Amino acid sequence: MANTDSNSVLTPPQLLLKASDIGKAKAKLRALPLLLLSILAGMYIAFGGVFSTVAATGMMGHSPYGVIKVLQGLVFSLGLILVVVGGAELFTGNMLMVIPLASRKISLMDLLRNWGLVYAGNFLGSLMVAGLVILARIYTFSNGELGNTMFAIANTKLGYSFAQALALGILCNILVCLAVWLSYSARNTTDKVLAVLFPISAFIAAGFEHSVANMYLIPVAFMIRSFDPIFSSTISLSSSMPGWLAFLQKNLIPVTLGNIIGGVIFVALTYFYIYQNHPDVRDREQ
Repeated sequence: MANTDSNSVLTPPQLLLKASDIGKAKAKLRALPLLLLSILAGMYIAFGGVFSTVAATGMMGHSPYGVIKVLQGLVFSLGLILVVVGGAELFTGNMLMVIPLASRKISLMDLLRNWGLVYAGNFLGSLMVAGLVILARIYTFSNGELGNTMFAIANTKLGYSFAQALALGILCNILVCLAVWLSYSARNTTDKVLAVLFPISAFIAAGFEHSVANMYLIPVAFMIRSFDPIFSSTISLSSSMPGWLAFLQKNLIPVTLGNIIGGVIFVALTYFYIYQNHPDVRDREQ
């Protein structure tokens, strides 16, 4: 029988059971609360994007590449910390809902309903933050260097081939889903923060691609170009950067597919296959 002591460390089979219960509860959320929680998650991840962009501004050419990327990763972790501790619905983390699907606790329609609403809500929340960033004109801070960094980040993300973006998306969501998986073992807020910090720092430092983060990081550059052409004319990358269609084709679609593959196959289904017949799991399911 599984150890249910509230102070004990959860074993991986117990994490599987908890992930299943959480996924089942997510599937039961009504549409409006689910959408609102998804909008919040999009905003939270965008805040992490804002923080990491600020952290990188002015460091290029002055600090080693690795130092810049690790710092960006550490501060970007704010996004998933807000999601996990504050409570919100994030598309990439919800790949773990495949666990209750595999154990027949939710239906495929339940899963697709959640993913569809959450993806739309995440995109809306990300665009809301991008719009507020434009309204606040923070891209003009540091004599416009912050805006230059925004364009540099977006331009880099639009330069990948489909296959490269797909692979970067797979690698990213292995770490994101592992961060969420580890957070299920937390007994307090500090545990949750520490569970999230290093996997998220790693994926940003390594340059992996997160679909929801990109819903802010790329559109914000497009919006600057549209709403402040005078400022954009001072940025050399602005005129050569492609538009929304390229964003969908070269980044968002392959990265989203990669995120699904990484989270579903390499985390959710792998842990389910390994532990589905473990005594702790069988005892609870009987």
